[in-house]
Amino acid sequence: MCGITGFLDLTLGNSADECRAIVTRMNDCLAHRGPDDEGAWVDREVGIVLGHRRLAIIDLSPEGHQPMRSDCGRYMIVYNGEIYNFKAIRKELEQIGVAPNWRGHSDTEVMLAAISHWGLEKALERFNGMFAFALWDRKERVLSLARDRLGEKPLYYGWMDKVFLFASELKALRVHPAWRGEINRSALPLFLRHDYVPAPYSIYEGIYKLKQGTLLSLPAAQAGEIPEPVAYWSAKAAAEQGTMAPFTGTKTEAIDQLDQLLRDAIKLRMEADVPLGTFLSGGIDSSTVVALMQAQSERAIKTFSIGFHEDGYNEAQHAKAVAQHLGTAHTELYVTPEETMAVIPRLPTLWDEPFSDSSQVPTFLVSQLAREHVTVSLSGDGGDELFAGYNRYFWGQRIWKNIGWMPSSWRWLMGKAFNSLSPQLFNSGPLHKLKQPQMVEKLQKLAEVVAVDSQESMYKQLISDWKSPESVLFNVKEPLTVVSDKQQWAKLPDFTEWMMYLDLVSYLPDDILVKVDRASMGVSLESRVPLLDHRVVEFAWQLPLSFKIHQNTGKWLLRQVLYRYVPKELIERPKMGFGIPIDKWLRGPLREWAEALLNPARLQREGFFNRAVIQEKWLEHLSGKRNWQYCLWNVLMFQAWLEANEPSF
Repeated sequence: MCGITGFLDLTLGNSADECRAIVTRMNDCLAHRGPDDEGAWVDREVGIVLGHRRLAIIDLSPEGHQPMRSDCGRYMIVYNGEIYNFKAIRKELEQIGVAPNWRGHSDTEVMLAAISHWGLEKALERFNGMFAFALWDRKERVLSLARDRLGEKPLYYGWMDKVFLFASELKALRVHPAWRGEINRSALPLFLRHDYVPAPYSIYEGIYKLKQGTLLSLPAAQAGEIPEPVAYWSAKAAAEQGTMAPFTGTKTEAIDQLDQLLRDAIKLRMEADVPLGTFLSGGIDSSTVVALMQAQSERAIKTFSIGFHEDGYNEAQHAKAVAQHLGTAHTELYVTPEETMAVIPRLPTLWDEPFSDSSQVPTFLVSQLAREHVTVSLSGDGGDELFAGYNRYFWGQRIWKNIGWMPSSWRWLMGKAFNSLSPQLFNSGPLHKLKQPQMVEKLQKLAEVVAVDSQESMYKQLISDWKSPESVLFNVKEPLTVVSDKQQWAKLPDFTEWMMYLDLVSYLPDDILVKVDRASMGVSLESRVPLLDHRVVEFAWQLPLSFKIHQNTGKWLLRQVLYRYVPKELIERPKMGFGIPIDKWLRGPLREWAEALLNPARLQREGFFNRAVIQEKWLEHLSGKRNWQYCLWNVLMFQAWLEANEPSF
């Protein structure tokens, strides 16, 4: 796990030493991603410069140093990630007579040998791993950027005049002398809707995120042009082909096959020359990963959990029970609100693009805890998208079945009625005896979706914080994304599967995996996600929906695998989010911080948000009339990012 940087400077205006000094400054910005080693390579004749920061995981010797040249001399690479099946690829190369002069036993060296023999695209198809890399072809003078199938590792790129920049994080791009970062106002409605800026967009004009599963090849002569990235693997194709040729075995056979697939995926991800452990929340996904790790280990696996003292936010006791049953070496840390809130000022620099999923805070805390003991940690992310774990997969379709037949005017009136309810009705009013303090909030959420005109519109409402983000912005049109562009939708027979697909290609790579990558790499911890092994993903799409949702409960098949290792009673409980009580904190200890960022005069001076709309939401939230925590947190995270990264404002 590492950080990569580099640029292609067609001006040829800097000497080799100056180029090396520039990329070293870029490298230094990513020291947290790679504290063990750094390197740079310059070809002044063509203007290509590659930089690397290394977190040594496989082959800790100097033979794993990057940038690395292929044995044939044609390719140079800087690479972030892990190719888990590198030993099998190395063995295959040797068996077919391709035996370069191996210098060490790193996966990077095997990647270069595979690319040299099979070519880049064919080699990509063989790689099982998480990665983002830049490859320079010295013969053809082509720079290629590639990203793993599901988007676990990040990669930003773009032209600044005649300089093409790329890096694992935006902070490395910003120190290049050619940087002219202008905020991309079209990204703001996307951020307000989703909590993140979805790929391929970024918060800066002219800078893009490479989409998952794609390859971009840039000839050195094409100044200012960016070819369209080419997909070497497609989640859309996996979903469509899987549903067209479904699994035909019995449920028992499906359980056996998933068990074996997960065992192999997890075993591959336990390969490391440094201490290894795993996050454990006590939920289905992380417990499955831990159970299958422990089943394949002779020593107690190291597991890590964060606990909270606030009711409704603490799963540590469940994680501890699972750990005790499996016999892991468990470490838990209960954090106070003060310790949790102390992380908030760091968020804009850890996620150096606006990002407002509040579970980023506990994710950082558990990463910080794990890093005190290990260098690699596995996680259970991906289970919800692959095996139907989110609540919207159940009640979304159920709601539409009950209201879809109604005329739109009826649904509009129903929504207006729900939206007019006051919390006082359930706090001190005539309905207080029902003891449902969150009932109004649930009904108000329902009000936001009942007036929609289609199932697809309802999904968009369900995943949106600001339902109409343009209402709080000035003259900005929301760009198309995979969620809003019908041309990018998979052709699937069931609405629930359609929602799962969109979550897999949008929410998962742009929220969940960004959250895990920045939180873990912020403390120099490598995080691995075995449920996103592409073989598991492809198998999951072959499964009938009835194998995932059974008796209105999701993850049925995944649960059956887990129950082979952990008693059902330790797992079965209502799903709990991995969050923090933002709503209460904004009315209490975070109020002064928030009011400074939301100051109307400040908002007017900066010119991004409609101060009247923001002020109305803020006052309603403070009064308790409405819970606007998610909408407000969006704006606050942008404001905090702006303050930390664009000081001219």
